[in-house]
Amino acid sequence: MSDAPPLDLPADTTTPHGSAREVLLAFVKLGLTSFGGPVAHLGYFRDAFVVRRQWLTEAAYADLVALCQFLPGPASSQVGMALGLMRAGPAGMAAAWLGFTLPSALLMLGFAYGVDSLGALTGVGWLAGLKAAAAAVVAHAVLGMAASLCPDRPRRTIALIGAAAAAVLPGAIGQVAVLIAGALAGLAFLRLPPRPAGEPLRVAVPRRAALAALALFAALLVGLPVLAQASGSAALHLADALYRAGALVFGGGHVVLPLIEAELVHPGGLTREAFLAGYGAVQAVPGPLFTFAAYVGAMMPSPPNGVIGAAIALVAIFLPSALLVYGALPFWARIAADRRAQDLLGGVNAAVVGLLGAAFWDPVVSAGVTSGRAFALALVAYLALALWRVPPWAVVVGAAVAGAMML
Repeated sequence: MSDAPPLDLPADTTTPHGSAREVLLAFVKLGLTSFGGPVAHLGYFRDAFVVRRQWLTEAAYADLVALCQFLPGPASSQVGMALGLMRAGPAGMAAAWLGFTLPSALLMLGFAYGVDSLGALTGVGWLAGLKAAAAAVVAHAVLGMAASLCPDRPRRTIALIGAAAAAVLPGAIGQVAVLIAGALAGLAFLRLPPRPAGEPLRVAVPRRAALAALALFAALLVGLPVLAQASGSAALHLADALYRAGALVFGGGHVVLPLIEAELVHPGGLTREAFLAGYGAVQAVPGPLFTFAAYVGAMMPSPPNGVIGAAIALVAIFLPSALLVYGALPFWARIAADRRAQDLLGGVNAAVVGLLGAAFWDPVVSAGVTSGRAFALALVAYLALALWRVPPWAVVVGAAVAGAMML
């Protein structure tokens, strides 16, 4: 146990009292061992930082999780960043992100080089198994998110209309339109209760600095597409695509699938076979699902690719999360008490379920389940995930082996 103050003192005071090195070592261990997805990650974090190290109280941790679920981006990575920020300031925030992200990012980079060395992927059995596993994982995510995020008729309606709209309005513009429409529908038709007041999150983020971070988030969201278009730079196009994906993901890391696919999978870009292979493989590594970006950046058919492309993509997809966490922490108590904010988020989350449902059809099923045997393998993989609670990494490995033998 560390020398953190006991739980009867305000462990989350406005003055950080840890070191970036301490944060880095704690999160590297989690980055190497945290299998199971974002819900499992939050459980690991609670055990590591609330129960064992006592960096913050149970109530403060619950409020921190609520904030990160409210913001777009990968909730577990954002909670990790916030924990690092509260413990050791901005350097601790960077250390938490690096420690939790780097192990799986390196694994995905290695997978990219392995896939690239194999040449053409069409008709490869183990790849067909990975695509079948991806179909099972996305189906499991869609149904799980629908149960939790669409528990009533208004939100189910938003989700189904969103899925229909995303199916006929492909591309990033259609997806953004679905999210905006979901937010407006939530404001118009939902009447969700405000969150009960939790323990205030006291962090060393001056309000002026927080507002500057939020302004930078918005400036990059608007400015990167303009710069990429004006310059014709492949590096800026990659950064823009991944930044927007990271900025618009609500409801979990699986939603990044349609956002990246719409931007980077096209003739002359990343192939669907390579895209789905990486998406299946990332289910088998520890840490955040967003490290899929490292694979995507490395696999681009022209520079920047390889290590440089992976680094650009990885930083770009996580940067919105860092800016939003840093910017929103001082204002969370006010946001949480606003009923309209809860209605808006409820509509957006329902629309996200629709987006993921549309992505399940295209590209996951249309490009990934192309034979009766592949369909059978996907059903068995889903059975293992949903009914037998087999860990995703084991399902992915088993599907790849089965695909090599039978597809």
